[in-house]
Amino acid sequence: MNYKIPKIEQTYPIKHQIDTLDLSKSFNLMINDQAKVIEVIKKNKKNILIIINFLISHLSKFEDARLVYCGAGTSGRIAVQDAVELYPTFGWPRNKIEFILAGGVKSLQRSIENAEDDVLQARKNFIEKKIRKNDVVICLAASGNTKFTNEILKECIKNNIKSIAVSNNPNGVILKNSNFKIVLNTQEEVVAGSTRLKAGTAQKICLNMISTIVMAKLGNVKNGMMINMIPSNDKLKKRMNRIKEMNE
Repeated sequence: MNYKIPKIEQTYPIKHQIDTLDLSKSFNLMINDQAKVIEVIKKNKKNILIIINFLISHLSKFEDARLVYCGAGTSGRIAVQDAVELYPTFGWPRNKIEFILAGGVKSLQRSIENAEDDVLQARKNFIEKKIRKNDVVICLAASGNTKFTNEILKECIKNNIKSIAVSNNPNGVILKNSNFKIVLNTQEEVVAGSTRLKAGTAQKICLNMISTIVMAKLGNVKNGMMINMIPSNDKLKKRMNRIKEMNE
């Protein structure tokens, strides 16, 4: 029966599953499984570098360009986690970051029933967020088949807006509706279908690499330090002073 189900939904291919193992073996199972993510990322080096080069060029060329992050469930939360750090870490303007989340902001704290299947809401959100030609839309979906996320990509095609799709399923539909594609083929999870695990780790690392290198190459990092960070508390104010002293 499993052959018809995407690998990210299938049962982990071992005889003794995590709930039957002792604590030590459960730990070893999870740590070894998470370690596989690095190889998955490495296999995407070519596409990731293409995307990074595009973003550096595009964001430099168009002053009004925004990075628009889109997703549902875990993928949406991971997208937001990456995006919200761009302002405090690199000083990337808040008006150059936008989110389109299935279920809206409420979905960050709890699951919103049927939100990921609501294509009408996706179209509405696309219009409400005023996604424009110079924006770049980054869509994440572990299954690669999330209807909400895929509808956003379809709207991008209609409006000639550049888009990036990240899927943990090599056969994900979103890969067919984007300009740039990353396939994080993480396969089975130690808890079947729980893509908050290996799939989520891969997405987070992937976004970390893209956004960090892009921000660094756009001049927001010098000598490995956050020269444009926003010092919003005492700890960060002291850090900013150290950075200024070290770069004088």
